[in-house]
Amino acid sequence: MAEVAKNPAEITMTPIQEKLTPPWKEAWQSFYKNKLAVIGLGIVLFFIVIALVSPWIAPYSFKDQIMAERMQAPSSKHWFGTDDFGRDIFSRVLYGARISLWVGFFSVLGSVVVGTTLGIVAGYYGRFVDTLISRIFDIMLAFPSILLAIAVVAILGPSLQNALIAIAVINIPNFGRLVRSRVLSVKQEEYIMAAKAIGMKDARILLRHILPNSISPVIVQATLAIATAIIEAAALGFLGMGATAPTPEWGKMLADSKNYITNAPWTLFFPGMAIMLTVLGFNLMGDGLRDVLDPKMKQ
Repeated sequence: MAEVAKNPAEITMTPIQEKLTPPWKEAWQSFYKNKLAVIGLGIVLFFIVIALVSPWIAPYSFKDQIMAERMQAPSSKHWFGTDDFGRDIFSRVLYGARISLWVGFFSVLGSVVVGTTLGIVAGYYGRFVDTLISRIFDIMLAFPSILLAIAVVAILGPSLQNALIAIAVINIPNFGRLVRSRVLSVKQEEYIMAAKAIGMKDARILLRHILPNSISPVIVQATLAIATAIIEAAALGFLGMGATAPTPEWGKMLADSKNYITNAPWTLFFPGMAIMLTVLGFNLMGDGLRDVLDPKMKQ
């Protein structure tokens, strides 16, 4: 007598099925095991929250000048002390998080969009297009990054927006070369050749197959590049080619306080610590993402 089929509700999962885990969940589990990466994520989230809520938690406006309270040491009234114009440093550091993160995120976003596009085109089409784009990247990489950024700002004029553009420009070759090398490998895969054989258009191949399989290293590089962008923005601000007064950009705050390092060290310490912690957070998180997304690191 034939065996009666089991009730669907009674069907249990096989051991193989039970072990299946969604890719995103597996990636998070691997990331969570890296304690330094989790610490980095916590630091980054802390500064993002600070940047979002700074207008509501800052005890003073970043541009309020109280000359009678200038150069005061940290106290219960001014937690981080005051600068040479009597401005509350704690409030300025909080507002500065918005500016530094804004510059970091959007400069890298611009670099990713332009660099990825050029890298995909160069790697996929090759020949003259690849040669032309690669030589442009080589020329840009021949200059020290900060020197090239200074040159761009000198042409456009000193301002925070132009500093953002300069930082985006100097990071384009990094993403372009990274994506190009990935595309050169991916386009040799059999599924890409099969897509070409059935007449699939180049645009569809690039968007549906090449780009998704080339995006992992870009995510890692972008995370690390945000840290670099924050440092470069601070460097341009320190040189007077970024944010202008009274904008509370951390690098500009360091530049304004460099003459008081001996008699008022708190004016430099707290903006410097903010830069250091933010950069540390993104670097730790980027290293953790690399361990998760890079197949070589998994092995």
